[in-house]
Amino acid sequence: MKKTISFAMMHFCVAFSVAYIMTGSVVVGGMLALIEPAVNTVVFYFHEKAWTRFDRPPRALREDAAMAVM
Repeated sequence: MKKTISFAMMHFCVAFSVAYIMTGSVVVGGMLALIEPAVNTVVFYFHEKAWTRFDRPPRALREDAAMAVM
């Protein structure tokens, strides 16, 4: 959990710094630093679901393997 919290803090600092450097606005930097990780978390969830779907073998191979066990 400590590693997760430290990564979140680092992510916030990097996002804020980049946005602040690009815009010169503390408000924009702060908003981006709060919104981007939240959006990234949602996108990562769907990325994992898609990856799981593509990572498993085709149905025919799973059925053949199941039949071989019987």
